[in-house]
Amino acid sequence: MKQVAALAGVGAKTVSRVINDEPRVAPETAARVWDAIRALDYHVDMRAGSLRRAGGRTLTLGLLVSSVDNPFAGEVHRGVEDVARARGVAVLAVSLHEDPVREKSAVEDFIRRRLDGIILSTTSTDVSYLSTTLIRGMPMVFIDRRPLGLSVDAVTSDNREAAALATRSLIARGHRRIAFLGERSTIRTSAERHQGFLDAFGEAGVPTGEATVIFGLSSAREAQEALGALLDSDQPPTAVFGGQNLITVGALHALHSRGMQHRIALIGFDDLELADLLDPGVTVIRQDPRKLGRVAAERMFSRLDGGVLAPEHIIVPTEFIERGSGEILAPR
Repeated sequence: MKQVAALAGVGAKTVSRVINDEPRVAPETAARVWDAIRALDYHVDMRAGSLRRAGGRTLTLGLLVSSVDNPFAGEVHRGVEDVARARGVAVLAVSLHEDPVREKSAVEDFIRRRLDGIILSTTSTDVSYLSTTLIRGMPMVFIDRRPLGLSVDAVTSDNREAAALATRSLIARGHRRIAFLGERSTIRTSAERHQGFLDAFGEAGVPTGEATVIFGLSSAREAQEALGALLDSDQPPTAVFGGQNLITVGALHALHSRGMQHRIALIGFDDLELADLLDPGVTVIRQDPRKLGRVAAERMFSRLDGGVLAPEHIIVPTEFIERGSGEILAPR
């Protein structure tokens, strides 16, 4: 412990306070101490220490994300860690791969390990299994997807309104045969974005008969194949709404492979790396996944620090970025 204190430039008592999660230690100081612990490979017996900490804290949070294959989840993870690391708290992350059974098992595992709290992007349509966990007092914050039927903290984007904004833009440019490509309809974000898509049609008084909706896409390849079949049909869409970043990648492959990227309008939900360098640049609704993670972690620590807080739904704003692909006019 003396070596840790020397490397961090603090006293041994400060190191002890940080390890035992005691008050009156600045976040910056705690971060230096934990950096020193990692650098020296100092092994703290968290189980023994938690017996001495107020409330039996273990200085660990659980994070459950949809899939590590998706860069969005990686940015959420980074946002959570930015906040947790400054407080000397470790984050244990699990990728759910959109599997409700895997989700329930992971939550149960985190509870057995007595983690201090769980930040969860749920894949389940029925989250009633969490009721007992919440009654027992396990702090939980939902991120990206707000569950139905539970009064809990949630941090999300405004999926419905953002999708409506993008669809209004396509309709204003004369498009009626618009293809909506989405994940499973049971995924909350997918359903909300689809509802926003329909809202825009209703507001404009445009019937949805010419629109095509395809759900159940879970990868770029599936999206590419689905859109490819539509583009090769007798009545191809004049515009495409990609309901998620990997789906938009698949749509881009389908359009570029047919040389149709300058003829078919495309708007994607979530920004893409290098989207501004393509020709045309990809118009997107940009979320801020790292901020989602930071806000969720801050909400979690507000609860862990003893704040008596009513459950709150916090919305992180999105940004509509026009780069060219979404501004292509419908054919006359």
